[in-house]
Amino acid sequence: MPVITLPDGSQRSFDQPVTIFDVANDIGPGLAKASLAGKINGELLDTSYVIESDVELAIVTERDDEGLELIRHSTAHLMAMAVQDLFPGTQVTIGPVIEDGYYYDFAAEKPFSDDDLKKIEQRMLEITKEDHPIVREVVSREQAIKTFADMGEEYKVQIIEALPGSEDISIYKQGPWMDLCRGPHVPSTGKLQAFKLMKVAGAYWRGDSNNQMLQRIYGTAWANKKALKAYLHRLEEAEKRDHRKLGKKYDLFHMQEEAPGMVFWHPKGWNIYKTIEGYMRQQQDLNGYSEIKTPQLVDFSLWEKSGHAAKFSAGMFTLQADERDFAIKPMNCPCHVQVFNQGLKSYRDLPLRLAEFGSCHRNEPSGSLHGIMRVRGFVQDDAHIFATEQQIQPEVAQFIDLLHEVYADFGFSDVIYRLSTRPDERVGSDESWDKAEKALADALDSKGLPWEELPGEGAFYGPKIEFSLKDCIGRVWQLGTIQVDFSMPGRLDAQYVAEDGSRQVPVMLHRAILGSFERFIGILIEHYEGAFPTWLAPTQAVIANITDKQSEYVQKVEDSLKNKGFRAIADLRNEKIGFKIREHTIQKVPYLLVIGDKEVENQTVAVRARSGEDLGSMSLAAFEQLLSNDVARRGRVVSETE
Repeated sequence: MPVITLPDGSQRSFDQPVTIFDVANDIGPGLAKASLAGKINGELLDTSYVIESDVELAIVTERDDEGLELIRHSTAHLMAMAVQDLFPGTQVTIGPVIEDGYYYDFAAEKPFSDDDLKKIEQRMLEITKEDHPIVREVVSREQAIKTFADMGEEYKVQIIEALPGSEDISIYKQGPWMDLCRGPHVPSTGKLQAFKLMKVAGAYWRGDSNNQMLQRIYGTAWANKKALKAYLHRLEEAEKRDHRKLGKKYDLFHMQEEAPGMVFWHPKGWNIYKTIEGYMRQQQDLNGYSEIKTPQLVDFSLWEKSGHAAKFSAGMFTLQADERDFAIKPMNCPCHVQVFNQGLKSYRDLPLRLAEFGSCHRNEPSGSLHGIMRVRGFVQDDAHIFATEQQIQPEVAQFIDLLHEVYADFGFSDVIYRLSTRPDERVGSDESWDKAEKALADALDSKGLPWEELPGEGAFYGPKIEFSLKDCIGRVWQLGTIQVDFSMPGRLDAQYVAEDGSRQVPVMLHRAILGSFERFIGILIEHYEGAFPTWLAPTQAVIANITDKQSEYVQKVEDSLKNKGFRAIADLRNEKIGFKIREHTIQKVPYLLVIGDKEVENQTVAVRARSGEDLGSMSLAAFEQLLSNDVARRGRVVSETE
């Protein structure tokens, strides 16, 4: 009879087969009530699953990541049941879990309206109160086809017929409704309490434009109503912070149809761009990088030799000239190898760190373009490190230090680390992969960093670490990466002379911290909602006069600030001072200097922070020191002890 080993190492013995629910109930009624599923020897299964032999078991509740995914999967079924209750004749197709929710595709007689979504959501609430048990049944393939064919579910029949092999089929029933599904699911519809339908969109069956257009309903589901409320609040915040709206409000950039996916930077936006570029250049100089610049237009043969043409040609802009085929570079790596190849390198030259603010172009699908977050023309803070295998770990460790410094200066401290390991299709020996993966893991461990492994998610040429940031409303943005490449240096004939005099192929580390400038600036706009730290602010100080009598002194203050490298402007318009203050506060200028007769007489400035705080009158030298200190702090959070 089964002996159940629990995660804490304790064991429970039973004299007959038991379900996962029975085990949870034996541990305690509270756990039984909270249980959504179980993990038996690592496999996720329904609470009704019968255990007949010795196993390791973990009870899954809403507190677990798997529990949240179960809730979303089951809520998709809940929605499909509600749709078919309200709109008889509608066929269901597929309904997967996606980030923060789920969707389901329906073959409906007419498009769903916003009013329909409200009705569907109301019916879903009613079904949860009915608390139907969700029951798994296994039937033969033939029986499943007949069952769904008799129901008029043509798409389900197609799905079953496309399944490989001849295994039996699992069906999940809740009340009078059923669906084809692999499962598992929560025990009953009453477990689903926190959900909302978000929108309707069109989607072709199996993603093929030659097939019928279906109606896709997107929804979100959470473990409880508090989590749902927090998520909806994040969506509201994200809408308020949309970089496209704020870019227009603060006059930073614009996009237009004549140049799809390309950015028109305005003076204020370009100030931010230049500040970031100058900062990154300084950081790279301090960390041993040599900056280079490579061509935009490169013969197509180089992309064939590097392997990019075979994999990315659909995303490359090409043209012909002088009876030759060229490509506008979509990435910088092959060109950096060309620089490395000029003059034979020795092991003493390694590691060689080559950096470029590389302008790249990719033919992204028009439907995927999104403001400056997803564009066709962009600039990367790109660099490639040519190294020996023994240098991988120390170089990665050094890069992680640099990355942390940069992120902290931009105001980000919450970093997520993921190590992507070898995929099934790859180049290079297992021995090389072992060394590279170990070097990346050791670099993370040497810094005492928590990291998650993503098995099989590495590039075909080598493993990589991905660095993601959380912004102020909890969204995760994947930014930095460092990738180990065994393939490209050899493909492009890169060599160095080893200590023993032999010719060896260097390892190539691809690394970026910000990714593309365009996307990173979009993230900054949304993170700060336009209220940039003083060092990044397009305008750091505005000097405003009360009457024309102060104009000469205002100009003097502006000149002094500009001469010291600050971004300052004089507002000498014939407007009331209250109007000027409101306007520049709305524009979120960090400091507003008000100049009246008293300030002219005392040769001082009255300083107002964008928060509305009156910092009082001070000498110009004192304000310049205050501004200098604020800029030097960059985006780092000031602790209460400072």
